[in-house]
Amino acid sequence: MPAHSTITPAYARYVLVLLFVAYVFNFVDRQILAILLQPIKEELGVSDTAMGLLTGIAFAIFYTFAGIPIARLADRRSRRTIIAIGLTAWSAMTAASGLVRTFAQLAIARIGVGVGEAAFVPPAHSLIADYFPPERRATALAVFSMGVHVGLAFGLVLGGWIAQLYGWRVAFFTVGIPGLLLAIAVRLTVREPVRGGSDALHGSSAALTQESLSQVFATLRSLRSFRHLALAAAFHSFGGYAFAIWGPTFFVRVHHMPTGQLGTWLGIVLGVGGMVGAVGGGLLSDRLGARDARRMLYVPAIATLVQIPCATAALWWPSPIPAMLLLFPSAVMSAIWFGPVFALTQALVSPTMRATASAVLVFVINLIGLGLGPLAVGALNDYLQPTFGPEAIRYSLLILVVANLMAAHQFLGAARTIRADLAPRG
Repeated sequence: MPAHSTITPAYARYVLVLLFVAYVFNFVDRQILAILLQPIKEELGVSDTAMGLLTGIAFAIFYTFAGIPIARLADRRSRRTIIAIGLTAWSAMTAASGLVRTFAQLAIARIGVGVGEAAFVPPAHSLIADYFPPERRATALAVFSMGVHVGLAFGLVLGGWIAQLYGWRVAFFTVGIPGLLLAIAVRLTVREPVRGGSDALHGSSAALTQESLSQVFATLRSLRSFRHLALAAAFHSFGGYAFAIWGPTFFVRVHHMPTGQLGTWLGIVLGVGGMVGAVGGGLLSDRLGARDARRMLYVPAIATLVQIPCATAALWWPSPIPAMLLLFPSAVMSAIWFGPVFALTQALVSPTMRATASAVLVFVINLIGLGLGPLAVGALNDYLQPTFGPEAIRYSLLILVVANLMAAHQFLGAARTIRADLAPRG
């Protein structure tokens, strides 16, 4: 295992870029299903509730429950190898989604995607924390998190046009196969850094003993700020995933946009807006957090509240293009939380707990956000459809407002306790 001193800033940036690209593929493979919901629903003959289950809880259950044991392994074994295996698995299962003939087969394929993707984010967070010192970590993690928004954009644009021109099955083949080549690059070119090396070089006294899983859980339970952070991110993701999955369908049903045009507009708006928000949030958090960690949490709390009127106006605007433009500030505000939440999670625990702590955070985020968000909107669509017809989805998506209010409340709760929880670590 190479010493941390052999890792140059240029190489650290290379690893960050490679992990960012892998995260793009992670979200392309996940998000492409959103733009394909309507044609898949029509061909397979299923309800909105069934599609909500497929995109939400069926994926999230396996994604979240597989994440913790895989992350525990990543705290003890080679993180690059675990990432490469996961990338291979989810790419292969995405391609296999284009071969299905029944809803059950598609569900099995998407479960496979979920299990593969569970091997990515926690070990990637742990690697980045060892490549970048604490004062640059929020920015590095925010750059990594841009993969969510770039992947979302590419998933919508590629999926929309490929589905319109060649059908939804070809879309799955197109985005799944290249990930197999990326997995080889990760395994062959990423070096495993010393755990805690970046902290040790910057005055941290983090212990490097291997804690048991029960000790990790006990540590996380004792951190009030972590509980608030996890719930804040989960409620934020509830609304975010609900719109990411059902937003394209909203524009198809209410504004009658073709998938190619829709994917282009929505991909640019959500992708660019999300990238601006993620990087801006990371840079701002690193700058403000150097003096007071509470400021790292005031930023996403305010952004979450600002997002509400923008998103609500977009849902009720009578024409599609202005509605898309109103989504841009909402997309910016919705991505600001990534850097501070992930960076503070890494700061709250020792280096040998980091992948597991990230997995627990991802567990809560995805069980509540990804698991329940799309399902709640799908069920509301079916419930409200007899009264509102195609407009039902407009009313269903108002659930985002409630989720954002709850997220802002939790961010402020974390701000009240974060300094006390960070104090023992110096």
